[in-house]
Amino acid sequence: MRIFWHKKNSLEKAIRWVKRHRVRKRGIAVHQKTKKISQEVTGYLISSLYNAGEKALAYELAKWEASVQQASGAFLAPGGKEYTFDTAQVMRGFLSVIKDMPELKTNLRKAADYVYSNIDDEGYVYTPSYSAWKLNDGSYFSRYCDLYVLWPLIHAGKILGENKYIYAAERALACFKRTPDLIRFKPELGTISHIFGYMMEALVELGEFDLAEKGLIQAAAIQKEDGSIPAFPGAGWICSPGIAQIAIAWHKLGERQRAAKAFSYLEKIQNPSGGWYASFGKDADYLPGKEVSWANKFFIDLYLLVRGGK
Repeated sequence: MRIFWHKKNSLEKAIRWVKRHRVRKRGIAVHQKTKKISQEVTGYLISSLYNAGEKALAYELAKWEASVQQASGAFLAPGGKEYTFDTAQVMRGFLSVIKDMPELKTNLRKAADYVYSNIDDEGYVYTPSYSAWKLNDGSYFSRYCDLYVLWPLIHAGKILGENKYIYAAERALACFKRTPDLIRFKPELGTISHIFGYMMEALVELGEFDLAEKGLIQAAAIQKEDGSIPAFPGAGWICSPGIAQIAIAWHKLGERQRAAKAFSYLEKIQNPSGGWYASFGKDADYLPGKEVSWANKFFIDLYLLVRGGK
């Protein structure tokens, strides 16, 4: 009898990693060396899994998220504190399955109310704590990544018929656009490619194509021949989720060749486990040696764009 062995492709391996790192039928672990769950990553993985055809798992994760939602409507970071950013990413998950699970509209509304309550009259996006954004050098991730909060709030407004969510998001976008350095890819850990990628993808999904293109020119200027992108200008190491995020923004703007080169690079450095270390290279300073779950989320999204599905 002949036995045929199917070699899993990079998408299948990435999804297998996510399934293997689901903690006790609840959410997805932060990385392979911990059982701590990230409600944020579990939330935005829902849409990735749903789009990749893993609908049953997407539904299960959405139900779990609904079960851990705080009375305030918020979702928690692994440290146990409420975050506006994390709450918005769970909203992305709810939005992806809401047609199939209309019962989640109540949860979506509670989460949207929470995010809405953290945008002031001037459009500044607040969160109760930024402690989880503190880096090894004492700096913090740029608050500009809160741009990634706005798309889910706008779409929640459309689905729930709440214009106040849409107006708040528009007010926040205008506030961000008033900052002079919004699209600068700074040579510092605070705007590592992971954070810069949030910013660029957010600008694309919000229709701010000119701003996104101007920002991405800086990433294009430092992309290597092998498709890799330094973690930030001047860095000698890379951030794997950041490469995927920047490539997603490129692809959506029609820069298919650059996105494809980045995609090929990520396929080459995928670990046998199906995951990616957060950072690679000499002096890597972003969770080195840890296969972070958000790398799989953004790779799945990129794979579906570049390859068009399984």
